[in-house]
Amino acid sequence: MKYGWLLCLLGVAVVYGQASPEPKPVLAEEVFKNVQVLKGVPVNQFMGTMGIFSAALGLSCEDCHTASDTGWDAYAVDTNPKKRTARRMVTMMTEINRANFGGRQVVTCYTCHRGNDRPTVTPNMMTLYTERPSENADVIPAFPGAPSIDQVLEKYVQALGGAQRLAGITSFVANGTSVGYGPEGDKRPFEIFAKASGQRTAITHTLDGDSTTVVDGRGGWVAAPHRPVPVLALTGHDLDGAKLDAGLAFPARIKDALTKWRVGPTDTVGGRDAQVVQGTGANGALATLYFDKASGLLVRQVRYADSPVGRLPTQIDYSDYRDVSGVKMPFHWTVAWLDGQDTVQLTEVQPNVAIDAAKFARPAAPSR
Repeated sequence: MKYGWLLCLLGVAVVYGQASPEPKPVLAEEVFKNVQVLKGVPVNQFMGTMGIFSAALGLSCEDCHTASDTGWDAYAVDTNPKKRTARRMVTMMTEINRANFGGRQVVTCYTCHRGNDRPTVTPNMMTLYTERPSENADVIPAFPGAPSIDQVLEKYVQALGGAQRLAGITSFVANGTSVGYGPEGDKRPFEIFAKASGQRTAITHTLDGDSTTVVDGRGGWVAAPHRPVPVLALTGHDLDGAKLDAGLAFPARIKDALTKWRVGPTDTVGGRDAQVVQGTGANGALATLYFDKASGLLVRQVRYADSPVGRLPTQIDYSDYRDVSGVKMPFHWTVAWLDGQDTVQLTEVQPNVAIDAAKFARPAAPSR
């Protein structure tokens, strides 16, 4: 699995209203050695950039870096020519966007490479005359004749059980399993502790230590094994996405979770028609939601975080809605990001239980 140690920022709570000042992000050059063209980039964004390189070129870590038992310092070595080429390509891409598009991120690694280490230069006749999978635009414009955002979200709230029943659930504890992709494909115990006041903790218990994501009502952290920073504060678009994830766990006030809502066209998810809507997080992150047109239930979320070489997508597909105290909750979801995939299956949800405040404190570094 490519960059399997990267974790999805899953299951963190949303805070409505005015946000508290975020901590200063930890920058790549403060953690890694020999950072040259990606200075000033937060660590999470830096690691996401590595994921874009991997996805765009069809390569893995070891294709550009030297891995060893000495830890992260081995990745700083410049003996591999691919690594030096990557720096030149980032500089070239930045200059193309500056000279031709006013600095807007129009050309990225994926624009030319499309999953190949060398860009294709000759048209492929099979590509021209066969049906190709559609690629949806990142930015969804308002679609003429679409229902209003209030109509879409009200149908969703009613499909879940109605605003009154949703408001009646103020906390829950859930248990289940999480299954990773590739070598991480074994079932691992998974827990969620959540309060509607904007606090949530999600824990995956792995053989190498717990992977924990916490929001305490204002800020958030992720603590996980095999990461360059064992406990990292969430900032920017990462925090936007994490807050949205958890806001959907208490969706009575879903409209407040995003701003600049737009209702787009109908799309297809799992062979069923879905109404597409898009909004913007407090820090500017884009999030696209797909609601089943027949049932009104949320079936997919796609959100984007920025990086110096293109947007970083995270996709979450929801299913297996079950009744919990008169409210429908998804018991199954699959999270896919550039460097991995996790599938969560809940087995039990206990609503309105008392949760110790210590569950929402800054997590400790994981220990095996």
